[in-house]
Amino acid sequence: MMKLITKLAKNTNGASAAEYALIVAVLGGLVIAGATAFGGGLNTAMDNNGKAMTKAADGTF
Repeated sequence: MMKLITKLAKNTNGASAAEYALIVAVLGGLVIAGATAFGGGLNTAMDNNGKAMTKAADGTF
């Protein structure tokens, strides 16, 4: 059993793929967290810009 554990610990095949997958997962989580945190503020800003553009187009600005 110890030989198997030692052999698996020394085997580095596929380690790079696992590391890249972990990096992608962490970055994906950060993107989702950022979108969640700033989503409401961005939505409000875009809504205000849209309303201002509508008023300007109608000549009621």
